[in-house]
Amino acid sequence: MLKKTLFIFCLVLLFTFQSCGIYSFTGADTGEAETFQVNFFQNNADLVEPGIDRAFTNSLQDLIQNQTSLSLVNNNGDLVFEGEITEYYISPMSATAQNTAAQNRLTVTVNVRYYNTLEPEKDFENRFSFYYDYPATTQLVGANLETALDEIYTRLTQDIFNAALTDW
Repeated sequence: MLKKTLFIFCLVLLFTFQSCGIYSFTGADTGEAETFQVNFFQNNADLVEPGIDRAFTNSLQDLIQNQTSLSLVNNNGDLVFEGEITEYYISPMSATAQNTAAQNRLTVTVNVRYYNTLEPEKDFENRFSFYYDYPATTQLVGANLETALDEIYTRLTQDIFNAALTDW
């Protein structure tokens, strides 16, 4: 009886997904696109942190590859992401009684141009920004900087992905 019920459930599930066409658990709508490219995001911020341009570019490529079935190409992609890092700065967020910073904030802003060569009406240019707060007593170097940038890149790339490939 259990095997029969499980079989019927699997059959219903199969027909449900088959009737919906292509289904994505991430909510991505890539349309007829088969390829994407992410051009190098140059760091044009006033404060230059070495390597953040390459790391951000790789993070965006990885996210799209992991959440879609699109193939990464170096040129002539159906979907093209390009832009630059426009801001990278640290600012004090709260003060102590001694008028020193108790908490600092690292902010990274990226300007993104997205081109959908198959559906040009979906093209856009937007700025995306996110931040990481940390204690002022902590130096933002080494593992602390890596943790901050990982959190910022995770949020930035997901926001870019959502803007370009979901209808949420």
